[in-house]
Amino acid sequence: MTPVENQFGLVEPKDHFNDQLLEQVHPPDWVNPKPHGRYNLVVIGAGPAGLIVASGAAGLGARVALVERHLMGGDCLISGCVPSKAMIRSATARADIAAATNFGIRVPDGVDVDFARVMERIREVRAGISHMDGAKRFSEELNVDVFMGSATFSGSETLQVGDRTLRFRRAVITTGARAFHPPLKGLAEAGYLTNETVFSLTEQPGRLAVIGGGPIGSELAQSFQRLGSKVTLLHSGSHILNREDPDAAEIVQKILVREGMDLVLDVKITRIEKKGDEKILHFESRGKSDSIAVDEILVGAGRAPNVEGMGLENVDVKFDVKRGIEVDDTLRTTNPNIFAAGDCCMDWKFTHAADAAARIVIQNSLFKGQKKLSSLIMPWCTYTDPEIAHVGLYERDAEIQNIPIETFIQPLDDNDRARCDGETEGFAKVHVSKKAGLLGRGGGQIVGATIVARQAGDMINELTLAMHAKISLGTLGGIIHPYPTQAEIIKRLGDAYNRTKLTPPVQKWMERWLSWTR
Repeated sequence: MTPVENQFGLVEPKDHFNDQLLEQVHPPDWVNPKPHGRYNLVVIGAGPAGLIVASGAAGLGARVALVERHLMGGDCLISGCVPSKAMIRSATARADIAAATNFGIRVPDGVDVDFARVMERIREVRAGISHMDGAKRFSEELNVDVFMGSATFSGSETLQVGDRTLRFRRAVITTGARAFHPPLKGLAEAGYLTNETVFSLTEQPGRLAVIGGGPIGSELAQSFQRLGSKVTLLHSGSHILNREDPDAAEIVQKILVREGMDLVLDVKITRIEKKGDEKILHFESRGKSDSIAVDEILVGAGRAPNVEGMGLENVDVKFDVKRGIEVDDTLRTTNPNIFAAGDCCMDWKFTHAADAAARIVIQNSLFKGQKKLSSLIMPWCTYTDPEIAHVGLYERDAEIQNIPIETFIQPLDDNDRARCDGETEGFAKVHVSKKAGLLGRGGGQIVGATIVARQAGDMINELTLAMHAKISLGTLGGIIHPYPTQAEIIKRLGDAYNRTKLTPPVQKWMERWLSWTR
């Protein structure tokens, strides 16, 4: 199909929904405004962090300019959170149909996936919420001067966008990150997809190779497999999702294999070639050489920060093309008048992390605050099925930091609702500090938690709140949870912790007390 063309690049395919998207996030007829004096803040990049900084600062009365060279909304709206979760929802629906017989539901043979409609729905959902990130809303409703184009620092207090010169007191860099392009021999010549291009597909690949078993690769690999592609996932590690709790990653890995995915671990791809319509990947894995032929290749091998081309050298902002912009704990760069937030400078590459960091930047840049990034308690979730959600320390972190912990685990197969739902593969695991005196006499300070469940991303919030508010695991044992819910496993974890307080001396005292009161 013919792509929609604009001065910033391409959005494919051309249809009503992509036209609607462009009208919001990069209007074809947009004219940059005349700069209004000296801005309190100039924000470079209109992804999640930039949008929050710009709208929040303007809402407090600051004069704000927001610059975007591509599409407002950034990776999250265009090629990340929104389209991927819309695809996951379709894939989950297909998986539920396949499993319907387990619940006594007879499904007719020949249930097909309309892949073109799946992808159209992604575009529909994306377009339908794009107005919240749109140029006109920020300009007309939020009183932000929106400039479309590439930004370059031209002086210590000036920024050039086309023929417009913006003067500022403070600047904030929120340029995000892009898909990493691994230097594999023959990959560019064969052609490949990333999360930035995969949602433009209108025809389903029959055979798909996914390079990288991290969150992006695992989520999309499972979605394509469930929608009917034959997926081979190639990962350099010994198991997928190697940054997660190993027990959690093992559950997801087994499910992916059970669903029919070919999994190749400890892999080194030696070269890629194209033969006719096929793409051949040659690789080594665990001492053996092999190859596979596929129709498409999807690369999900990490992210690279967007730091080039802004003239950061002109304003003494230190950066590294791999690690991003150098910031301190207050998100100030090596130039005291310039801050940064989001994927361009942080290890936490999540939309909600960018949001939280943006709020820190507003306080620190406008009001000389000293809010620190390290003070945040940051949960995250990998949206495979089941999901893996985590907050705080892993066991390996506690060991490295010499923090003595006690670990409590509650399996889902011991939860009544999980049994009713047929979703018993998973668990909740909580790490509690063993240091004396924490959280008063009761102790039980939560320092980390992992949940594996279909709705783990929602369930982790209770434990995140507990950590933030310094609520002990023992206290959670006394919180009434509706029955039956899968979240009851958190209460059960609290009960398990409280039982550890019944030491032999306490039990002996209780027995004496009960004998006296008979």
